[in-house]
Amino acid sequence: MMKKIALILATGSLLAGGAVLAQPTGDRAERGPMTREAVVERTDARFAKMDANGDGVLNTADREARLAERFARMDADSNGAITQAEFMAAAEARGEMRKERREARAEKRGGDRMMRRGGRGGRHGHGMMMMKKADTNQDGQITKAEFQAAALARFDKADADGNGTLTAEERRAAHKAMRAQHRCN
Repeated sequence: MMKKIALILATGSLLAGGAVLAQPTGDRAERGPMTREAVVERTDARFAKMDANGDGVLNTADREARLAERFARMDADSNGAITQAEFMAAAEARGEMRKERREARAEKRGGDRMMRRGGRGGRHGHGMMMMKKADTNQDGQITKAEFQAAALARFDKADADGNGTLTAEERRAAHKAMRAQHRCN
């Protein structure tokens, strides 16, 4: 059971890292224009959050630190073990938070599109693939420069007119192209 919990938490840590690297989807695709400068600011903030030990690289030490933090949050009685009841309580709390976020997004959009579709789904492999691509020198660590370069490369690919600003239309087109590419793979 403990191995299963550790695997679930480790996978979640990897996915959290991949999220910032993904093309804007959902409500992000509906937002107004985004500049390269905004991408740099967002990647700086996300990198700082993901770099749990502050050493300037994203690696297994950061994943282990986030895993330990998640474990500690789930271990309600701080006895060093997670019971099934603690695990289920944590899962229920996460589910409630997700539901609240979904409802807030749906209300903001004026409909419950995400609920009808059953959520996003299928993003786990995509997040890990994005992280692997960001590690350009394949050393198992992602520097801030690699992290930003990957995000900016995706930005530049989506910036059809090359003016340094992504419009909602360019975002939708890039997202559509990315989805088509993933279906072919």
